[in-house]
Amino acid sequence: MDTVTCQLPAIHASDDKIATTDNAVIMLDGASAFVPVPVAPAVYADELATRLTRELVRTPGDDLVELLAAAIHDVAGRLDLRPGRSPSSTVTILRAHDGWLDVLLLGDNLVVLPGATLTDPRLSQLDLEPGRRYRKRLAHGTGFDETHRSILRELQTQQAARRNRAGGYWIAEADPAAACHALTRRFRLDDVPWAGLATDGAYKPMRHLGLDDWPRLASCDAAVLQRILRRCENWEARRDPAAIELPRAKRHDDKSIAFARFIN
Repeated sequence: MDTVTCQLPAIHASDDKIATTDNAVIMLDGASAFVPVPVAPAVYADELATRLTRELVRTPGDDLVELLAAAIHDVAGRLDLRPGRSPSSTVTILRAHDGWLDVLLLGDNLVVLPGATLTDPRLSQLDLEPGRRYRKRLAHGTGFDETHRSILRELQTQQAARRNRAGGYWIAEADPAAACHALTRRFRLDDVPWAGLATDGAYKPMRHLGLDDWPRLASCDAAVLQRILRRCENWEARRDPAAIELPRAKRHDDKSIAFARFIN
């Protein structure tokens, strides 16, 4: 497996984390905290990525759900986190092993393969009223004012009440049981020449700008992918700084993209 990754901003300044092993790619997107949490989302996501990487190197064929559950349990214990009052993160794992490509999704990262586009829509499907309200305000030109920030705090409070429970949505946080609700798919490796992964801060503006030609991007090097992410950020800053065309929680979100290419 050959991998190429890029991030904007650089990895140490980002809540997004990408880790790779000889046969796996791990992508996390720590959720921005508009309501205070005891540990920074970047710290939580980094700890979780480190634990997942170590276990995938040690036991590259283990069940991904069990591996994620153990990682959440370990990180929550070491950081002294409690369900409902902790940082959270999306988790995507792409793992090639024994002739199969396994995909695990928890949260709204995107995975694209030839003929398949995968994500976890459960948070967006809640369609909570504060989310509709802040997007409507932005579309009318209000910008990122104090009312906007207040609505985001209200939104995160409502999301937290529905986090990791039936009828809500599932995400990596402090409850290992969330891993059991991850979405998983398996593909024959011979049928998959490449796979792309992206966080929402990358794929949403890419889609809006028509830059999401995934088959073409699959052959690009890191420098080209970095220019695409930079183009998205420049558009956000110069063409849509008040998020009128593409309503979003903040002017810039962290952007991460990765490709795995499989060599038969």
